[in-house]
Amino acid sequence: MIDSEEFFIKLEKHIEKGLPFVAYRKPKNANFHQSTRALLQRDFTTHKVEDYSESGFVFSPFNDENDAFIVPSEFSEEIETEYFFEEDHKNVKKLDAPFPPNQLRKQARVEHENLVQKGIDEIKAGRLKKVVLSRTESVQHQLEVIGIFKNMLKKYNSAFVYLWFHPETGAWLGATPETLLQVERNKFKTMALAGTQSFHQTTHVEWGEKEKDEQQIVTDAILENLHKFTSDSGEITPSKPYTSKAGNLLHLRTDVEGTLNPDTADLKKLISALHPTPAVCGIPKASAKKFILKNEDYDREFYTGYLGELNLKTEKKRNSNRRNQENQAYASISRQTSLYVNLRCIKLDAGIANLFVGGGITEGSNPSLEWEETVNKSHTMKAVLVK
Repeated sequence: MIDSEEFFIKLEKHIEKGLPFVAYRKPKNANFHQSTRALLQRDFTTHKVEDYSESGFVFSPFNDENDAFIVPSEFSEEIETEYFFEEDHKNVKKLDAPFPPNQLRKQARVEHENLVQKGIDEIKAGRLKKVVLSRTESVQHQLEVIGIFKNMLKKYNSAFVYLWFHPETGAWLGATPETLLQVERNKFKTMALAGTQSFHQTTHVEWGEKEKDEQQIVTDAILENLHKFTSDSGEITPSKPYTSKAGNLLHLRTDVEGTLNPDTADLKKLISALHPTPAVCGIPKASAKKFILKNEDYDREFYTGYLGELNLKTEKKRNSNRRNQENQAYASISRQTSLYVNLRCIKLDAGIANLFVGGGITEGSNPSLEWEETVNKSHTMKAVLVK
């Protein structure tokens, strides 16, 4: 554990050298405070995931036909800090132009609403059941990358917050509320996340039929995809849907956990069964993905991909017998995988912040309301670009 000033200086030096690294903090846990960690790769070698036996931090795109990058633990320095927010934002500059000109905004609205209508038409024709459609928005920023990362750490305790840099991908930051998959030994956890509305001082809100139907579609698809990886369907347990807060947005969420069958629990196949999830792609998955790649008219890159710890060693110390002093340092070491869907993310490029926003489209969707949902989501991300 090092102090936060030294931690961020190390990140800045890695950026200056152009070396791959990742810094991140897991979502706040009810039982303990999560520290901020980083893997700093020692050289410029590009490492890509081959068979998911690798150990490190993985960064994978939406289109799983493209390469997934990894910062390997064996070739990296691991550092960790406790970051206290009172220390930050001493030299933060304000963003002069957080929104694009009105004409560009009107054009973007027309284009997105037309895209949504095209998706609705596909659903009504019976070719899709659900599709998730997105857009990108570019704004100028004056904060350095570390300043934006600190803002995210401050604003989003309940999210997985990260800063990823690699010479082949550029700099990406995000604060995602959605878990793709957590695996430790033979236990797994995931979630279904759908529906969005703004937070107004309470999580006791009403959800419309469109959001409820979308949430059930996502949950059913996840249960169906995971069934073959358990020895009994009773070993998959979904929670009841509930409202979950992420920044200034609310989502409808269902937690899913279970026990893996050791004969079928291949990590690569398990990830492939989930990604891309119905919450970021659609149903049927292959048809929805094809529609997205053909009609969105931009490259999502790593937006709605996944990222996180892959097969990292974890150590849990506990006293096996308090009366026996020799056994008090007993430790359990295992490998843990914690992957998150890359939502609420930003790609930085020469003073420009590229934002990615989208929403789930069903037969009951309204193009105008879908546009407004993306606007709300973009406001959430723009908030980290200013002090």
